[in-house]
Formats: sequence, structure tokens, C-alpha cells
Amino acid sequence: MKAMILNQYSENATFQMVDIEQPAVKPGHVLVRVSASSVNTVDTMIKNMGEQLPLSPALPAVLGMDFAGTVEAVGEGVTAFVPGDEVYGCAGGLADLQGSLADFMLADENLVSKKPSTLSMREAAALPLVGITAYEGLVRANVKAGQKVLVHGGTGGVGHVAVQVAKQMGAEVYATISSDAQAEIVKSYGATPINYREESVADYVAKYTNGAGFDVVYDSVGAANMLNSFEAAALNGQVVTTVSMLELDLTLAHFKGLSIHVVFMLIPMLHNMKREEHQQILSALAEIADAGDLKPLLDENRYSLEQVGEAYGRLTSGQAIGKVVVEG
Repeated sequence: MKAMILNQYSENATFQMVDIEQPAVKPGHVLVRVSASSVNTVDTMIKNMGEQLPLSPALPAVLGMDFAGTVEAVGEGVTAFVPGDEVYGCAGGLADLQGSLADFMLADENLVSKKPSTLSMREAAALPLVGITAYEGLVRANVKAGQKVLVHGGTGGVGHVAVQVAKQMGAEVYATISSDAQAEIVKSYGATPINYREESVADYVAKYTNGAGFDVVYDSVGAANMLNSFEAAALNGQVVTTVSMLELDLTLAHFKGLSIHVVFMLIPMLHNMKREEHQQILSALAEIADAGDLKPLLDENRYSLEQVGEAYGRLTSGQAIGKVVVEG
């Protein structure tokens, strides 16, 4: 089969199209003919940093975590899928798991779900990693109808899903943005945009919560922005973070009695732990999408498998609005 591989890790490393052996189906797994794969920040980190990250595959490597495609064959013991099923998931591209930048990939059945019927392959491929991350964080923060939820980075990969899912959960949703175009996207989700370049945290907390703070703050920006999340959260509020690899003064979080939830959705893949929970979340996201309450935001540029290097460049440029997807 055709695959795009890396023979070295670095910012200047290039993908090469090669022929490699098609994976053999094995018990508890499905062989998927890949139609599309989205690019995530963690994918670009693996490409650029390689051995500096403990989750990077050995070289030569086939990257790509997210995928949508069609089941080609099922292994012994698999009963939830049959050949011909359209599926999606996040199941490879790290450690010893072959990624999705190839004609076929072998995936643990517990990391796969039926694709949302109302979404194209390209749209479905954009959802798994960011969708699982967003959903897990909102559930762990125990989001309830009527609560005020603030999402930092409302048009980002995780952020745009968190906005829509929180809205579907019945929350009153607000999201930080930095441009008029992003504001219109957030409004289309039924949420209230907040331009963080024009309003301070104190200003928008006063404006939208009468100074009480938000019940839940979902921080998909992370790093130093977590201090803004602490400031924006209500007393005994919930803060979800996806980017917390830094030293931080927790004094404000302490005196406000905040609960902090760190979401690292790769744990089931890396440690073969509770993988079935990912399947359950993917199934829930498919239901939300098919009910018309979740639509992936896709970057306007389209890329073929041979153009994966350009797709990675698009994401790292910071110019993409929405998910970058590789097709074919």
C-alpha cells in the first residue's frame, strides 16, 4: 500500500511516498481503508521533536492519529463492525501504532465508532482527537444546563467543538476570539464571542456574570493563559485545561477553591487503558452531529495525501481557521 513516511524527525523533515506492506488484520482490530486524516498539533510536535517526546513512533514512521474511512476487514472477536461500515476514530500515529497517512491502517475496535451519517469523510476525520478532548473535559467538569461556560479559543480545534457540545448540554456559552471572522463563527454556534484583545478578563467577567465568574472555564489555549482562566472562574468553579506543561502559581486557584481538570486524551492509546471509553465518546459525538448540533470547522484549504507536508505547514503557520484535513 502507499504511505507517507518520515525517515527523520525535525522541523525541516519531509514526508516521502513509499510502498509498504499492508497491515494484516488481527483479533479485536479492524482494517480500515483510509479516506481522510486530520492534522493535529500533537502530530506536528512529533514531526518536529521526535525522540524528545516519549510518544513518538520509531523511524521510519507513519504519522496521523485521526481518520475516517471504510472497514475493509475485521479480526476475530469483532462483532460491532462489518466490512463496508463507514467509521472514524483516533487510533494510530504514536508509539507502536501505525498512523493514518496511508491507504490502510489497523485500528483497535475500541478506538473506532460508526461515522456520523450526516458528515462527509473529510468532516468526520476532523473530529476524533479534538472531539474526544472537548467532550471528556466538559463531562469531567460536570457541565449542566443553565451554567455559564467560557471556552478560551472558541474557533480552535478543541475550542470550536467544546463550544458546540457545551451548548448542546444546555449551557450558556461564551468564547474568546480575536477577530470579527472568528466572532461570526462563534455566533453561528449560538454562543457569545468575547474579543480578548479588546476586553480584559475583569471587564468581561463583570459584563457577563455580574462579577461572579463562569461556572466552567474550558482552556484550550493553555500555558500562561491558565491564569486568565483562574481569574475568570467562579468561586468553587471548574477549570479544564488541555495545555498545562508549565510551572504556575496556583495561589489564585487555591483561594477560589477551583477544581482543575487536565485532559490528555492520548492516555488510552498510549497505555491501552479504558479504550472503550473513546468509542463511547465517538458514538455520542456522532449522535450530536447527526442531530444537527455539531459541525466540524474546516480550514478552507484542501490537501491530498501527497501534500501532507503542506498540510502540516498550514497548521504550524497559525493561519488556519478550523481543522486541516488530508484526503485520500
